[in-house]
Amino acid sequence: MKIKELSKKFNTTCPFKIAQNLGIEVLYEDLGKTLGYFSQFCRIKIIHINENADEYQKKFICAHELGHAIFHPNANTPFLKKNTFFSTEKIELEANLFAIRLLFSDHFYNEQIGLEDAVLKYGIPRKLILDNLKGE
Repeated sequence: MKIKELSKKFNTTCPFKIAQNLGIEVLYEDLGKTLGYFSQFCRIKIIHINENADEYQKKFICAHELGHAIFHPNANTPFLKKNTFFSTEKIELEANLFAIRLLFSDHFYNEQIGLEDAVLKYGIPRKLILDNLKGE
């Protein structure tokens, strides 16, 4: 599902609300150095977010993991990274691009946050934001 379809269907670009509407649970846990991950067990989809992240990080983490839930629901990237030689770079890039396009869609970006704030608050490189907003 594309960003425009999701935002139109659920009337929001908030990753937490979209996850809720898709029946995906969001849990906050102490994950140590891990920011978040997506899991699926017995048809229950869960986004795990590090409870120690700040509010902006939590929003980006949720959007990133939502990208995994939509595009890579069966990919166990933590397992793949730890136990195989499979490169997860493409999967992670796709999830990052989904998060950027969701959080910085025209409506959100123009009305709620400027580029400098986005770079500072979310820690996303300016070039990555600008280059990838063109794609949506």
